[in-house]
Amino acid sequence: MKYFILVFSALVLSSCGPKGFVKGEYDDVENENLMNDQWSETDMQNAVKALVDSLIQHQSIAGASRPPLVMVTKLQNKTSEHIDTQNIMDMIRVELTNRGKVQFVDKEAREDVADEYDYQSSGMVNENTKKGPGGQLGADYILNGRLDSITQEVGNKKTVYYKLTLNLTNLKTNVIVWTNYKQLRKKFKKRSVDI
Repeated sequence: MKYFILVFSALVLSSCGPKGFVKGEYDDVENENLMNDQWSETDMQNAVKALVDSLIQHQSIAGASRPPLVMVTKLQNKTSEHIDTQNIMDMIRVELTNRGKVQFVDKEAREDVADEYDYQSSGMVNENTKKGPGGQLGADYILNGRLDSITQEVGNKKTVYYKLTLNLTNLKTNVIVWTNYKQLRKKFKKRSVDI
């Protein structure tokens, strides 16, 4: 009996100590992730795929004689969550680039490019290889958008709705030539969580 009490006490005490995630394994990023009720990589992958599919079929892209030049600007986060919207726009840019239908001008690199022009004009760079102002290409379109969410809770049930909207604006005319959205709704049921 004493042995049983000692073993039981040891188990109870060991289960009360601090816990951490100590052993992990790789998972397929294509598997659904619904571990909690917040924006996940699964949400991002589904929304990005649907919107990229829609955009490349639009006549502004599909009917262009050459891949249009696009500048990615902001994706506004209108949800109550802290979501890395730059990550979403990066995924959109990568997916569009990999499909070969558009090219991108790098707004984020402008300061670095200007610094490099200055350096190359300093006399330190071979004249045959140096680049300079005036050779950059102007964007044809700006791609931006907004992420919205609505959360509803009744009793032990909760739904979280997301809508990712993108706009492609003609830089010359300021006309939105394409816009679309992807909606996602997730359902959850509250229950006790094992610790």
